[in-house]
Amino acid sequence: MTENTKFDREFLRSALSLAGKNEVDHFLYICDTPIPAEEFRGRPARKKLVYAVTMPKLAEEHHAKKVRALVIPAYDYSRTERVKVALVSALSQGAFKEGDLVLCMTGKVGRAPDTLMQMRIGGSLDDRLAIEGVKLGDEFNSQVVDALIQLALQIGQEGFEGHPIGTIITIGAHNTVLEKSRQMTINPFQGLSESERNVLDPKIREAIKNFSVLDGAFVIREDGVVLAAGRYLSAADEAVKIPLGLGARHAAAAGMTSTTGCIALVVSQTSGAVRLFKGGNIVLELHQTARRT
Repeated sequence: MTENTKFDREFLRSALSLAGKNEVDHFLYICDTPIPAEEFRGRPARKKLVYAVTMPKLAEEHHAKKVRALVIPAYDYSRTERVKVALVSALSQGAFKEGDLVLCMTGKVGRAPDTLMQMRIGGSLDDRLAIEGVKLGDEFNSQVVDALIQLALQIGQEGFEGHPIGTIITIGAHNTVLEKSRQMTINPFQGLSESERNVLDPKIREAIKNFSVLDGAFVIREDGVVLAAGRYLSAADEAVKIPLGLGARHAAAAGMTSTTGCIALVVSQTSGAVRLFKGGNIVLELHQTARRT
């Protein structure tokens, strides 16, 4: 046994001791390798344990042992992002609720966990956004919605090479959205396999940031697969009223969400604000505190 392995074991035992505290509601262990049963002897942390694994088969094995488990994508996330993805998944499945204190242990894929974080559900803006994503409806993948809200905020704050940009991202009802829109330029995502164009992959989100300079909207399926970029949204609904001062992008998003079952994120080029439309109405509005120039 190497010194690193000994330290890893001591680190895990310290985390289990903390997880056993009365203040902690859940211990989220984000790793495909299970914790050895002997580590739980005399520790109350086992009752609070929730595994986050990358393969459904592993989750089924945990369920068979009466241990809670959920599945997260196996993409190469940063440690912080892995925690966030797992939290959103747990929220969407009702495993956690607002106000819970969750002790999260994670690391790089394929390695022993090396990071410990405490998260109060609903205690930060990111957590509240995750909860809003969960409330949008069962037809939407909360992990996808949360990832796209964060992406929209980044686009609004950073722009492209220091220049402010705006964009529209539609999610869901893709067949109807494609019928009510037309391609304005070459679709950069055409020809890629579905596994190569899912927004849960950080590399694809980075590509969307770069392609945001294109005119038109992104069309994204409920499960996160990017179908198109550079679409002109032609759906209109005269009954939909948007607040004064909002322009053509917001009107297009309002009209499309009013006449289809999709939701749409709009990044304002003027202010960098992000607005989420559903049913023709703004259901979430986020303003930037600062923009990069």
